[in-house]
Amino acid sequence: MPHPSPQDEHVDSKPAAGTIAQAGRGSCLEVFLIFLRLGFTSFGGPVAHLGYFRSEFVDRRRWLDDYAYSDLVALCQFLPGPASSQVGMAIGLRRAGWAGMLAAWVAFTLPSALALIGFALGLAHYGWLSQSAAVHGLKVAAVAIVAQAVWGMGRSLCPDRSRAALAVAAALITVILPTALAQMAAVLLGAVVGAAFLQVPPRPILANSSLGVTRWAGWLSLGLFIALLAGLPAWALLSNGALASQIDGFYRAGALVFGGGHVVLPLLETASVSTGMVSSADFLAGYGAAQAMPGPLFTFAAFLGALASGPLSGWAGGLALLCVIFLPGALLLTAALPFWESLRRRPGVRNMVAGVNASVVGILLGALYDPVWTSAILGKADFGLALLLFALLVYGRWSPVWVVLLAAAGGWTLGWLV
Repeated sequence: MPHPSPQDEHVDSKPAAGTIAQAGRGSCLEVFLIFLRLGFTSFGGPVAHLGYFRSEFVDRRRWLDDYAYSDLVALCQFLPGPASSQVGMAIGLRRAGWAGMLAAWVAFTLPSALALIGFALGLAHYGWLSQSAAVHGLKVAAVAIVAQAVWGMGRSLCPDRSRAALAVAAALITVILPTALAQMAAVLLGAVVGAAFLQVPPRPILANSSLGVTRWAGWLSLGLFIALLAGLPAWALLSNGALASQIDGFYRAGALVFGGGHVVLPLLETASVSTGMVSSADFLAGYGAAQAMPGPLFTFAAFLGALASGPLSGWAGGLALLCVIFLPGALLLTAALPFWESLRRRPGVRNMVAGVNASVVGILLGALYDPVWTSAILGKADFGLALLLFALLVYGRWSPVWVVLLAAAGGWTLGWLV
């Protein structure tokens, strides 16, 4: 196996203490306002969200470096639940403690959740939104954002041939088999290859050395997660009630899905359509609208809760089931953080994480093609717009907010011309 290159050593010796803020050194309001803006502008799904987060918190604000960010991404790829939202929660926790974690989740989730609840309550009037040309422009923006993330993370996390080859292998796996199991297989491949073959030098300062989560809190969160996962089905079975069935179905959807995003849809369909909560036609209409929304796709649960015919419905139902589907991911993140930090100090784990990071780059590369590229680039005009946006992000150093606005305007203009 080749020894680490000088570029590798340069990246690993990047200063962490002087350029990034440590946990608890920011305000809850600061975290809320930044994530609220991201909640309004982060189009493109979970892969694109990782690009937005990297641009905002690694490149622009330097709250954490590429290693700290990639470690959080690697951890959340291992955990069930909405990976991008879990990364956001961890960043909020790092910056402003437990209140920051809650503020990050609320701010990032609320814009799309409220929009989807409103769409559910006025479905007949707003069904055209998902087919508009401006929304298509936003999908093109996601291509540029994800491409920028792959470009930046690839240079930092795949500095040698071994890790570059591992990233390519992960990309091929996820493109050929676009499933959650394939993503997990790619991550597992990175872990095995990294632990067995890679030799990553130690870093002077661990990237995530202080997130403020104690082992006691981790064990408590894990116990609560398991208790709810086992107790809610028992409650639904014994009570035979619609309320218990609703909560159980949505909690399981959030607890048993790796990677989040589109993978959650079959479980949500089982929890809502099969139980008679919503019709199949309404389910598909809401799914189309969710594609056009910023923020996490898990907010689709708010649409289903608002439209449900069960005891939880309307605004209250949408917000309640939104909390239910995100709860297991938050509990698992809290449970894993203190033990993840302890394990990653070991040389073998450090090598394994380096392999996982390379695989994550490959997964991002695969997702850049499918579904991001395939759903957005439908012709030469789309490709030209995506190329322009990528250049503005990478070389012009434009803020993603302005790129998203330009993309919406460009999509509308191209749609009008065509």
